[in-house]
Amino acid sequence: MTNFILNTFDNIYNWAKINSLWPIIFADSCCSLEITNSSSSTLLTPAIFQCSPQQSDLLIVAGTVTYKSAPVILNLYEQMAEPKYVIAFGNCACNGGLFKNNSFSVICGLNKIIPVDIFIPICPPKINALSDALIHLKNKIKSETSAQRHNYLLQHHPKLICKNYSDILTEEKY
Repeated sequence: MTNFILNTFDNIYNWAKINSLWPIIFADSCCSLEITNSSSSTLLTPAIFQCSPQQSDLLIVAGTVTYKSAPVILNLYEQMAEPKYVIAFGNCACNGGLFKNNSFSVICGLNKIIPVDIFIPICPPKINALSDALIHLKNKIKSETSAQRHNYLLQHHPKLICKNYSDILTEEKY
């Protein structure tokens, strides 16, 4: 009886999460143009982009992630409502892109700062790839329980920490 109640609760909770995704966008570099085009696309008609992180539960990071922009992204992520999901949009957000070998200021992957649910490692990223990622994210939300989500967030602990948002991010020693 307890499993039936928990499963029913998870199904209703997941249904509500799927039908109420409110994305916020952090975009720079060339990926910002693609994300701007996707907001006017007919492929993403259910997505309304928010300006406030307190009202959103999906963070889409597009473009190069640098040590200077990392505290801003971390601040946005911490202000978001629970449960929160992240999509890394573009090759630079996923693994540093073509700047990872030649630049000292580029972080090689958004997952070093915050846990990422979906990676779109395409350069330049396409609008339909973001649409497919949203569908994949909705399927992931539909199939997971709240305990599985909690375990996922514990396992994907970021490797870079920032004690103060004005500090430079440093590697965490385990």
